[in-house]
Amino acid sequence: MLFNRKHLLGLEELTAEEIQMILDTAVPFKEISERQIKKVPVLRGKTIVNLFFEPSTRTRTSFEFAEKRLSADTINISTSQSSVVKGETLVDTARNLEAMKIDMVVIRHGASGAPRFLSERIDSNVINAGDGWHEHPTQGLLDMLTMRERFGRLAGLKVGIIGDITHSRVARSNIWGLRKMGAEVGVCGPPTLVPGHVRELGVKVYPRVEDVLAECDVINVLRIQLERMQSNMFPSLQEYNRIYGVTTRRLRAAGHDILILHPGPMNRGVEIDSDVADGPQQVILKQVTNGVAIRMAVLFLLAGGKPAGAAEAASMRE
Repeated sequence: MLFNRKHLLGLEELTAEEIQMILDTAVPFKEISERQIKKVPVLRGKTIVNLFFEPSTRTRTSFEFAEKRLSADTINISTSQSSVVKGETLVDTARNLEAMKIDMVVIRHGASGAPRFLSERIDSNVINAGDGWHEHPTQGLLDMLTMRERFGRLAGLKVGIIGDITHSRVARSNIWGLRKMGAEVGVCGPPTLVPGHVRELGVKVYPRVEDVLAECDVINVLRIQLERMQSNMFPSLQEYNRIYGVTTRRLRAAGHDILILHPGPMNRGVEIDSDVADGPQQVILKQVTNGVAIRMAVLFLLAGGKPAGAAEAASMRE
């Protein structure tokens, strides 16, 4: 079976089989990061442009590590470095890059739909590294890989997403991906940060964070995205922590072991307390490690790699 997509724009459009294929492909690639020489010649000769129109440290660095470990040539371009500041359009920027014979574009953009818009106008493979409030598919995939590593499965898991659901592309990719893989998903947050249509996506809405913790095997704690809010969506950060913060006291009260994820960056003392963020139940740094493996898998598959050949490709040496 082949991965027949040209682009990775979101998990909404992937099938469960395609998601499974990416997760399985990431497993052998993860071992590359453990070696003394962290490099295989899988994408030698390919040129990839990381086009980031929003600030990013974790995702951009993770993609760059993945590309370099597969021996691709990479170029990083941010808004401040591009001709966008001179008035050039996104498409013109990408077409000029294509004229220099690139193979793939990894794009992060503040406008929902920008990766799809680009994919319809250029020939290169396009990977969505986060677009507006829409999706962040590789984050959703690395979250699922992290959960699967702990539980050995995704089907039947109960996953709670807590926080700023409205502005979260991570939440949408998690919801689409997890439900397709057979997990149950619930969300919880201030009513001003939980969109009314979210139930239409097949998720349960919890009014109290204590209820999520009582029922779920996994919780994914989201960052409060103050930069995306046009007005105050809740009284104060202290009030948010008091009502919705994931704290040691609340975890103990839940009475069972819960796996804790956070896509980062964290607002310690707001959506998550430091003793939880550094505690034994969290796997936040494992998510970061898995992010490189997932991005290597996506790059490999979009470049035409066969899922059945992933183990052999990962075993190659420079």
